[in-house]
Amino acid sequence: MIRILVAIALVSFSTSPLFAQKEKEKVKVDSIAFHLYTDSLKKGGVYNYINVDGKMSNGRWQPLSAEDISFTTSGGKFDGCNLYFDSTFNADSVVVKAILKADTSLRESITIYIKKLPDDEVLKSMEEVMQPSGRQPARKRKRG
Repeated sequence: MIRILVAIALVSFSTSPLFAQKEKEKVKVDSIAFHLYTDSLKKGGVYNYINVDGKMSNGRWQPLSAEDISFTTSGGKFDGCNLYFDSTFNADSVVVKAILKADTSLRESITIYIKKLPDDEVLKSMEEVMQPSGRQPARKRKRG
């Protein structure tokens, strides 16, 4: 009977939030990396999200926030993870540095180019996208 009670207590403790929190605390960031959503940054009132992910000690990647990362840049201003340039910014590129606050030895830097061409492309409407293009589908070859 005592063995059963001890077993139940161990199972209950191992599934408790306190135990789960202690297990979670063991997972730490092993490295950080930039995973940008674009190949160039826009200026003139646009907030450019700078994505930094942490590779955890359990092998999983996890997005990091401005609470986790300190950012510096050679141009523009950071607001959280967003890098902002006003319309007078003239450089061709910026260097962005990210430092993990919990372990300042984990740091990365990247050079990101500034978009030069204007945003004149217009997205198609739903009707335009769904409308047939007028082209004939490619014909299949007969095997002979």
